[in-house]
Amino acid sequence: MRIADVIIKKRDGQDLTDEEIKFFIKELVDGRLEGSQLGAMLMAWYLKGMNARELSTLTNTMTFSGETLSWPEEWKPVLVDKHSTGGVGDKISLILAPALAACGLKVPMVSGRGLGFTGGTLDKLETIPGFKVDLTLEQMQQCLADSGCCICGQTDTLVPADRIMYATRDITGTVDNANFVTASIISKKAAENVSALVLDVKVGRASFSPTLAAARHLAKNLVGAARDQGMSTTAVLTSMDHPLGMMVGNSLEVIEAISGLKGNGPEDLNELVAIQGALLLHSTGKATNIAQGRDLILETLKNGAALNRFEKMLINQNVQPGVAYELCHGNVESVLPKEKFSSPLVTAASGYVADLDALAIAQVCGALGAARARASDVILPAVGVQLNVKVGQAVHEGQVWGELKHECEHVPKNLWDKLQDAISISPQQQTTQVSRILEIIQ
Repeated sequence: MRIADVIIKKRDGQDLTDEEIKFFIKELVDGRLEGSQLGAMLMAWYLKGMNARELSTLTNTMTFSGETLSWPEEWKPVLVDKHSTGGVGDKISLILAPALAACGLKVPMVSGRGLGFTGGTLDKLETIPGFKVDLTLEQMQQCLADSGCCICGQTDTLVPADRIMYATRDITGTVDNANFVTASIISKKAAENVSALVLDVKVGRASFSPTLAAARHLAKNLVGAARDQGMSTTAVLTSMDHPLGMMVGNSLEVIEAISGLKGNGPEDLNELVAIQGALLLHSTGKATNIAQGRDLILETLKNGAALNRFEKMLINQNVQPGVAYELCHGNVESVLPKEKFSSPLVTAASGYVADLDALAIAQVCGALGAARARASDVILPAVGVQLNVKVGQAVHEGQVWGELKHECEHVPKNLWDKLQDAISISPQQQTTQVSRILEIIQ
């Protein structure tokens, strides 16, 4: 069997056999696949699609392309995880993992880096001095025993097929594909050996599912694939037209996450942390209903229990205790990277904020260094936008609606104009959606 023949077969729209898919993954993991061949295969699948059997085989083969995680038997009922399909300002994981740990669950969260225009959870955490994302299984077990949670990257031996494909998808225009997203997410979660999973499927222009129909299709794919692997799974469809919270950018989002862990997070962020946590607490029997689950999660933010778990997690993942303490209980900004320049964004008219284009904001931040154009690119951690307004809010002409944090002295005019155009102001107040939660699929 030749890789070129497998690529040609899919290029021509034919279904691949299980043996051909397994051969492709084995060649990939064993290092016998050229980068150009991987890119060609991804694009062929992207354009020609795959049937349910192909997707199932791809997911299963990716899951067992390396080691799977093992845990003490008594942990099995309380092992949970969460995954987001990616959004702008999405720092939920940094708050949710320690909140769940404070409620008695174990959260071995294997996360990713920036993909496309979205910020990666690992990129955010790596703005914290010393934070170690590369953990062995033994180190993950120690983290879960001590703090109840860890947030780490894929090891070389955990789902290596996905690790290689993930980086290549980011630079070949094959990120926003429901089958790739499903196989990537579920293979990692299945390899983690968790009992319950919640999926945050974003909907809107700043997501991989621009329409509710597309998001619903992806969510059903994900839930079905996860249940096939034995995980109790729920998907929450949430809107992603506007940034989540008030901060966009890696170190800025850590600042906002710390605020959220102290019970001071913005309302839309709290809402999504609470519902996702509640669904996991309910599915594991830690809450009798969703309302009680919400209350339990929010209480951990108010009473400091989640923050304490986060601080423990930082120390377990190589952050010096003094740094972790200052980040959680002192001056958070003194610990994190600081931007060289900050430029105010000013409204051109009075009225009401009708729109804040999350995609435009993310694209500008990415172009200035907050995201990657190539897998080898280095992130500029302090780059981002701090918002001062939300959609629906009244503003007056000349009001500072946000601050652009940047490293270059002069922001290119095309990027500056794009950012200024990201806000739309209407003379009349528009009817705005109160909740970001659009639908729950179980």
